[in-house]
Amino acid sequence: MTVQLNHTIVVAHDKRVSARFLADILGLDVGPPYGPFLPVEIPNAVTLDYMDSPGAITPQHYAFLVSEDEFDQIFARIQQAGLTYWADPFHSRPGEINHNDGGRGAYFDDPDGHRLEIITRPYGSGG
Repeated sequence: MTVQLNHTIVVAHDKRVSARFLADILGLDVGPPYGPFLPVEIPNAVTLDYMDSPGAITPQHYAFLVSEDEFDQIFARIQQAGLTYWADPFHSRPGEINHNDGGRGAYFDDPDGHRLEIITRPYGSGG
C-alpha cells in the first residue's frame, strides 16, 4: 500500500469565511459540505476540511508547492487583497519573499491566524 495524505481538518471560527479565503487566494474551489466540514480540494487530491470551532484556535502551518506561474498569480492575489506577507515563518521579514533552494516563497496568515506558505521549490531540493 502506498501511504498518501488524504485530508486534514482545519479549525476555524467561521469555516465558510476561511475556506473561501483559501480557495480565493489559491485560485481553487470550495467543495460541497460533508457533514460538519467544508472542503477545499488541492489539485493533488488532498482536501483541507474546514470545521467551525468556537474556542481558541492554535495556528497551524500549511505549505503549498506551486509552479512559478501559479506563484505569480497567487502572490498577485495576496497583494491585491492587501495582506501582509513575510519571507520567513517567524514573521520577521515583512514585505519580502524568499529565494530558498533557488525558488520563491512567501508566508501569509488566514483569518484565523493559520500560517500559509507558497513555495516554488521543495525545501532541500538545492538551487
